[in-house]
Amino acid sequence: MKFFKNSFYLKISSVFLVLVLTLGGVFAYLGVTSSLMFVEETAQKVNRDLAADMAVHFQPFLNESIDSESIQEKIQYLNGINPQIDIYLLGGDGMIKGYFLGEQQDAQLSMEFVDTEPLDAFMKGEALPIEGQDPLNEGVYKPFSVADISIMGEANCYLYVILTGQQIDQTAALVKNSYILRNTFIGLGLILTVTLLLGLLLFRLLTNRLKHVSETVKSFEQGQLEKRVHVTTTDEIGELGTIFNQMADTLVANMDEIKRVDKLRRELVANVSHDLRSPLASIQGYLETILQKEKTISNEDRAKYYEVVLRNTQKLSSLVGELFELSKLDAKDVQPEMEPVSMAELARDVVQKFQPIAEQKNILLKAEKDAELPDLVYADIALMERAISNLIDNALKHTPEGGEVSIISSKNIDHVSVTISDTGKGISAENLDRVFDRFYQEETSRTGNHGAGLGLSIAQKIIELHGATLSVKSALNRGTSFSFSLSSATI
Repeated sequence: MKFFKNSFYLKISSVFLVLVLTLGGVFAYLGVTSSLMFVEETAQKVNRDLAADMAVHFQPFLNESIDSESIQEKIQYLNGINPQIDIYLLGGDGMIKGYFLGEQQDAQLSMEFVDTEPLDAFMKGEALPIEGQDPLNEGVYKPFSVADISIMGEANCYLYVILTGQQIDQTAALVKNSYILRNTFIGLGLILTVTLLLGLLLFRLLTNRLKHVSETVKSFEQGQLEKRVHVTTTDEIGELGTIFNQMADTLVANMDEIKRVDKLRRELVANVSHDLRSPLASIQGYLETILQKEKTISNEDRAKYYEVVLRNTQKLSSLVGELFELSKLDAKDVQPEMEPVSMAELARDVVQKFQPIAEQKNILLKAEKDAELPDLVYADIALMERAISNLIDNALKHTPEGGEVSIISSKNIDHVSVTISDTGKGISAENLDRVFDRFYQEETSRTGNHGAGLGLSIAQKIIELHGATLSVKSALNRGTSFSFSLSSATI
């Protein structure tokens, strides 16, 4: 019983079996019933005028009284017409006034009145077969012939002739045992058997495919993440398998992404701890020195120590600010306010801001643009300035003395492309995909003066907020280029 409850194949096969057997039974019942109705209809049509013919012969014996002997003699004379009939004389209300039985002469009537509605329908010429009550068997209806007749001066009486005597019953029995009907049932049985077997086979094939999907899902749920449904069709089951495969691929990809993010989180914690620890340790050390040597320290040394403390405090403030800014960008709490912005003017403003740093390091910093460039783009000017500043700051940090950093704007159909290039040492091919990772630095040592490694991540997030992609190209000892494209603005 438990296996039946858990087996979809058994359930659907059982339902199909019941439907096939029911259909076969209904067809057999209709076949037999239709054959018997055909026999009765034929008999009634053949003997349609039998009662009318008899009424002509019986009428002289019914005018003053019911002359049963004369009628019986006439019936025996007329037996050649149809010997297997029962004859009833009915009043206008259907009451039986007399009867003459054929095969069952000693039988007793089981009813005194006959329903005249079928009789009237017969005489009106309605479609046959029409069945009337059998006075010998209450509740049994048989084909008949009827005619109007007068009985002892009472008009609109009925000569009611029941046709289903032994001969018709034998004919019906022959129909039931007919080789035509028998062969029909044999053919029906073969058709139902073949249909049943083919249906069960088809259901087995379908449920096997569902079983394959179920087993694959179960294996996947148990940790076999490489399991996939083998899809060979495009029907509903095939579509189910395809959807599961897509879902499994998405889950695996999400799990890989979660693992990657978790790894980045651990690296983030480690990096933040490192970057916070160094300036905090420096601040703590210098403050302790100032307190311990407060009476003996010179004003010059005290000012130098305060300067170091201030510089480390500013570094901490900058790091915390960058982390806060990056968290807002990750959470999509920042919504850019788009407006037409001139990229050439924005680039010149940023270059001027970094010009003192570039001159101090003896680096050539310049902004270039196409002569005919309509350089208006849709952007958030504050965010875009922040992104370009981060890119130029990164370029200056990694460009040696005597090098060059440039920001170039160029027209590309309906876009304006911006490229920030430097002539620094470049990035190795194996690390090129990591440049946008948080706290990533090309140097193995983190004690240099190269920041916390968040600038490029922030720039990438800002560019993505503008619907663009920040790409990078680099070659060792030749330099690095960062580029993106923004939609042109029309005013």
